[in-house]
Amino acid sequence: MKIRKGDEVIVIAGKDKGATGKVLRVDPRAERVVVEGVNLITKNIKADQQRAGKESGRVTVEAPLHVSNVALVEDGKPVRAGYRINDDGTKVRISRRSGKEI
Repeated sequence: MKIRKGDEVIVIAGKDKGATGKVLRVDPRAERVVVEGVNLITKNIKADQQRAGKESGRVTVEAPLHVSNVALVEDGKPVRAGYRINDDGTKVRISRRSGKEI
């Protein structure tokens, strides 16, 4: 997967199309990412021993999106990511649009 935790991404499909945010979590096995402030859902949380001191009731949280529905952002526009091997042998991600390191 070419998207990592901490990347700035834009949603390119779905109900939140056009929204941008920071990647909070990545699940490579399910090919899903959680983006800050995007794809919000309401969950009903019950009070129990493990959640002592925390509120119960309705909580709004971010739900995962499929990785194909998001793209990396460069200058406010979606870009594809590629890889390049530097002279010292390190592998780095680059923007296919500009060739700059991401």
